[in-house]
Amino acid sequence: MGFLILAIVTWAIAMVAWFGVSKYFRSSDAVRIKERLVGTNKAPKRKTKDGSEASVLTTQETVKNRLAHLLVEKYQLGPKISLLLEQAGLSQWTPARLVHLCLMAFAAVTGIVWLMLPVPKIVAIGAGAVAAQGPVFYVWWLRKGRLHKFEGVFPETLEFISRSMRAGHAFSVSLEMIHREFQEPVSGEFRRTFEEHNLGLPLDTALQKLAQRVPSLDVHFFVSAVLLQKRTGGNLAEILDKLAYVMRERFKLRGRIKAVSAHGRMTATALSSIPIAVAVLMFFTNPDYVKFFFEDEVGNLMLGGAVGLQVIGYFVMKKIVNIEV
Repeated sequence: MGFLILAIVTWAIAMVAWFGVSKYFRSSDAVRIKERLVGTNKAPKRKTKDGSEASVLTTQETVKNRLAHLLVEKYQLGPKISLLLEQAGLSQWTPARLVHLCLMAFAAVTGIVWLMLPVPKIVAIGAGAVAAQGPVFYVWWLRKGRLHKFEGVFPETLEFISRSMRAGHAFSVSLEMIHREFQEPVSGEFRRTFEEHNLGLPLDTALQKLAQRVPSLDVHFFVSAVLLQKRTGGNLAEILDKLAYVMRERFKLRGRIKAVSAHGRMTATALSSIPIAVAVLMFFTNPDYVKFFFEDEVGNLMLGGAVGLQVIGYFVMKKIVNIEV
């Protein structure tokens, strides 16, 4: 047992050291690339197979986390994971990095539960599978918070565009002004939309890409209103003012519904937590009674059925109190 603990500690120290060193080299590479782009340093050249020189900026990065890359390429997860990371504000992450974190969490938790606890192998694998969802849940949680923050500021953004257009600015210039007047994530998204349009992308395509990056019904309303006004004509400033008023009222109504349904959400959380708390208490007070669910085949079936029904009940209660506006 002492050797196992020593091995786990050594593995953890090695992973922390690897993360620190890799982060240092990534930051130093970013500084060098910035210097090359601003012209303060010459980009070194590499020899290609045919003897010609190729810039380091055009060469592909060395493949890391090869197993994660293979999984991403085999199941074609790159576009979906990239979109999820972009919506969560983690554009510096790669799909392979997220898959690699999931694999690490699965291997670590499975090994610890398998070797440290007297449970069947299927339980250890199940615990590892649950732990593997941790990085995905973290990204999903960041995405949800970023989207909620965007929706809270979006009505004010539309009113700002309306006032800018009434002051004589063009619609594209109003998009660029948002970057200076608002904070993230609104400023970054509209800044990117303006830069894409300024570099030659049609306005319709740039706005549609904005709606893809921000999967909000309010943003779809905004994009549809702008594209429709562009085809049929009309006062876009007035349309945006009315659209901002509707969005603000929807946001207020959503807050009232959330306050009314708070009791139902608390009830769902309490009812789902009680069996877990009772199981933990029984594990310490009467372990022989709890071992039946892990060591006996019938107990394994009963435990699996109980966990499955508990999860189904939790999602049913969440669905009941989740009211769309």
